[in-house]
Amino acid sequence: MIIKILGSGCTNCVTLERITRQAVADLGIDAQFEKVTDYAAIMSYGIMSTPGLVVDEKVLLSGRVPTPAKVRELLEPLTS
Repeated sequence: MIIKILGSGCTNCVTLERITRQAVADLGIDAQFEKVTDYAAIMSYGIMSTPGLVVDEKVLLSGRVPTPAKVRELLEPLTS
């Protein structure tokens, strides 16, 4: 699984990465993390507001920082 955190590196982007890494650990998922900070690359995903969470090239959310429970809820179906 490849997980991309899209954003400039702002506080919300850092928080999203931290929450997502914790959710991955909680679920026992084997995942690679990538940070995407290039604005053209971010816009290529159709995201107009950061932070963004992309898993295996599918945008799962953008423009907000979810709760840890929400990230687990988003990732859990992708593990099977």
